[in-house]
Amino acid sequence: MSALKRVQQWATFARTWHVYDCTWQNPFQSAQVIKKHLMGLHKPIYHPTNDCGDHVVVINTSEIALPGDEWVKRVYFHHTGYPGGASWTLAWQLHEKDPTMIMWKAVYNAMREIMENVTNQIRQIRVVPTRLDHIDKETLENFPAVMDYPKDYVLR
Repeated sequence: MSALKRVQQWATFARTWHVYDCTWQNPFQSAQVIKKHLMGLHKPIYHPTNDCGDHVVVINTSEIALPGDEWVKRVYFHHTGYPGGASWTLAWQLHEKDPTMIMWKAVYNAMREIMENVTNQIRQIRVVPTRLDHIDKETLENFPAVMDYPKDYVLR
């Protein structure tokens, strides 16, 4: 086997590391994208009995965007294992309590080692808009005005 073929074969079977940025992303749609990389569905060698999935590092999970009124209608179930230990928590309460608890334990403790192995970043589903407080004053002042108000105009 030639050296080129060996490298191609290694690249096909190797587990690569991907980064996924959750800023302003719908977690349910993002889960479908991430699932493909974790299971290896994007590889030509995929088979249901094959374990060929890659590693995915998910960052900025505290900045997710749920669609519509999901923040107040979606509930999460938790049970402590003891009698009467069942509880339902609204999404906004869970997010307010600790939006990154699982991700913090899994990712941030080993961030240095993981970031050395990252070879790809997965494209986000939606474009992240620029916040007005992140734009410098010079750009705001030089932005073309839509209309000029007369000098005697009074705001109510």
